[in-house]
Amino acid sequence: VQLVESGGGSVQAGGSLRLSCVASGVSYWRYCMGWFRQAPGEEREGVAGFERDGLTQYADSVKGRFTISKDNIKNTLYLQMDSLKPEDTGLYYCAARLCGALGSLAAHLYTNWGQGTQVTVS
Repeated sequence: VQLVESGGGSVQAGGSLRLSCVASGVSYWRYCMGWFRQAPGEEREGVAGFERDGLTQYADSVKGRFTISKDNIKNTLYLQMDSLKPEDTGLYYCAARLCGALGSLAAHLYTNWGQGTQVTVS
């Protein structure tokens, strides 16, 4: 499994970014995908993720602003981020796990991680 993120950058508060994660070696009917972020000095936190039945979960801090989606044909996971705030700043990771127990925002359930893409909101 290989995950490669892109789309990060610097944006002013209120702006938007769309992150992409191209996955290889991942079968979407077996793997569940999610987005995580980590700010300096803080723990990695779940931002948005898919459960086995296709339902999505979001961290409370991003509900109504972020949207996770996927294109199974392109093997690509997306995170549309709108109304960005300075507290959204961090390194954003794409992750994959074999679908099973509920917990799309639980980092310890994920077995495969990308290298991350930096998002800076000022």
